[in-house]
Amino acid sequence: MKYESIRPYHDNEVNQALLRNAKHPMMLALLDYAFPEKNEAYYLEKLQNVHSTYSFHKDIVYPALKRVLKETTESLTTRGFKDLDKDKPYLYISNHRDIVLDTSLTNLILLEKDMQMMASAIGDNLVGTDFLMDFAKINRNFLVSRSLPPREMLEKSKELSEFIRHLLDRKHSVWVAQREGRTKDGNDTTHPGVIKMLAMARPKTVNVYDYLIDLNIVPVTISYEYDPTDYMKMPAILAALNGKKYTKTKNEDFNNIMKGVLGYKKNVHITCGQPLKDYLMELKKADVPANKGIRAFAQKITNCIQQQYKLHPTNYIAYDMYKGNTAFSENYTSEEYKNFEIRMEKSLGGADEILRTNFLLMYANPVINILNKRTDNA
Repeated sequence: MKYESIRPYHDNEVNQALLRNAKHPMMLALLDYAFPEKNEAYYLEKLQNVHSTYSFHKDIVYPALKRVLKETTESLTTRGFKDLDKDKPYLYISNHRDIVLDTSLTNLILLEKDMQMMASAIGDNLVGTDFLMDFAKINRNFLVSRSLPPREMLEKSKELSEFIRHLLDRKHSVWVAQREGRTKDGNDTTHPGVIKMLAMARPKTVNVYDYLIDLNIVPVTISYEYDPTDYMKMPAILAALNGKKYTKTKNEDFNNIMKGVLGYKKNVHITCGQPLKDYLMELKKADVPANKGIRAFAQKITNCIQQQYKLHPTNYIAYDMYKGNTAFSENYTSEEYKNFEIRMEKSLGGADEILRTNFLLMYANPVINILNKRTDNA
């Protein structure tokens, strides 16, 4: 069957997948977290009554996420979702900060607003066990291949492009990150390769801009006041600075997932922009060559995501620390400044100046990007 190797489970496959994993330690941990003070008999009954991906989100994932929000945040706020059409599927292109929560919290918002929930891309490197593969497919994740030879990667990219269009044609919304992997330095940029991949399923007789218009692309930005995994991202940042390939340690992805979900985030905000059809129409009317237009469109998405970013006190504090001034001191209190300073010291200890600078930039770059946009538009 087409897309068999990458697709999420269909609704008629969900219950069986849940029941075969009912006593897996990770499933029991999720259920125990979502329904504290209940027993295994209660968990099994809950799972037996789940027969769709929607029910899994509503009856299992949603209670767990509400507890995560209660215990690790002070607020989750949003902007822009009310301006979308509930009856239309969208292709959300988002910045990517947390392995699990970026998509989970966005889906929580869509669920609460009675909107079409998303299927979302996940790297196949994150589903290395039978349980994780089952869980991902139950959770509406479709697989993106990593680390294949060039020819195979090209074939898989085309299949992925076709599958995304297949989902949208069937009125299912889709989430993809603006580039491969999480943003580790706070500088959210869109890789043109993502747009090229999305257009690979285009029939040769269809104009590239018309095809992208039909995908109903919407830029989404998520911002965490505190990133629970901030210090865990530093080794990868330093490797990049030194021109070295970073190799993950054993269980690094799992540890990042757990820390990201259970670590303190304070305030979280998700902004949903408007569909970018008009910009694509401008490129088409100007007869911009396809490759140049794809690069321009990727930059447009970058600009939207960066300008939509909800700046928190931690962003302003880090910027002032990085610049060595108090330019944005009206945006934070002395207590917030001290708390950020304590967190940084606890995370980095006696680290050298390069490490400290890049820790600050992780939080300061969203401010720098917005200031640069203001300068460009002046």
